[in-house]
Amino acid sequence: MNMRNRQNGITLLGFAVVLCVVGFFAYAAMKLWPAYVEYYGVVKSMKIVQQDPQASTGTIDLLRSKINVQFDLQYVDEKDVPMSAITLNTQNGNRSMTIAWDKDIPFIYNIDLLLHFTNTVDLSRAGAAAAN
Repeated sequence: MNMRNRQNGITLLGFAVVLCVVGFFAYAAMKLWPAYVEYYGVVKSMKIVQQDPQASTGTIDLLRSKINVQFDLQYVDEKDVPMSAITLNTQNGNRSMTIAWDKDIPFIYNIDLLLHFTNTVDLSRAGAAAAN
């Protein structure tokens, strides 16, 4: 058998299958990207509020108002991350703020993607972090 007559490469059907698989994951990434950008906006907002000296002693209403201002600056929609998702936890004199929310993203036909986000910051060291 002559090696010059042998062909190498992908067939049109193989290329179509590869294109469908790549397209599926690209579509999923395009649908998920805004939710993760919003999540990182929430994380950044929480870190900014954590550095506030009033965060270590403030009430939940004060923390919610401060985080709401940061949400506006980070383009976090209050419909996606409601203020009721913010909780203040006090245990053994340590305070922490937790934000937990779910995001339901329509994907294909009757298939949805459900994302659950949770982030916690320690508020007990907020005054110490601001003093440094």
